[in-house]
Amino acid sequence: MSALVCWYVVQTHPRSENKAALHLKRQGFEVYLPQYLKRRSHARKVEIVPAPLFPQYVFVAIDLQAQRWRAVNSTVGVTRLICHSGFPVEVSRDVVTSLQCRHDEGGFVRRQREAFRAGQKIRVRDGAFSDFPGFFESMNDGDRVAVLLELLGRKVRVMLSADVIEAA
Repeated sequence: MSALVCWYVVQTHPRSENKAALHLKRQGFEVYLPQYLKRRSHARKVEIVPAPLFPQYVFVAIDLQAQRWRAVNSTVGVTRLICHSGFPVEVSRDVVTSLQCRHDEGGFVRRQREAFRAGQKIRVRDGAFSDFPGFFESMNDGDRVAVLLELLGRKVRVMLSADVIEAA
């Protein structure tokens, strides 16, 4: 990448990150769409599927002097190029480089898990107990955690995937 080429952020239509990336590449732009492996539950079936790390956003490398950057706004799947005072807002190369350094062998960004301490208040993000508040209890060797959830007036110990909880 030359010294004049910088990274910028493009907002996409909902669930159109891949479509926007494809059409931007066809126009000659370098595109970076960081993805991670997400655990998805539906109809009693659990799948691990690729998902954008930043939903509705992709990074695009543009040389503002040599490329027709305004064409980005009319690209299929794109809502807009993030601008301020009429010019694209540059993203530090370090941001993109640090994300690319966290790729696993499959090309997905490894997500860093939060470190919880016993008794810490948590919230379930996904699944049957979605939006339930609770308390972190412990983590086993793998990716399962024990949490205490308030159900029917008492605390119940539930084992969940570490990916579905966050600090409250």
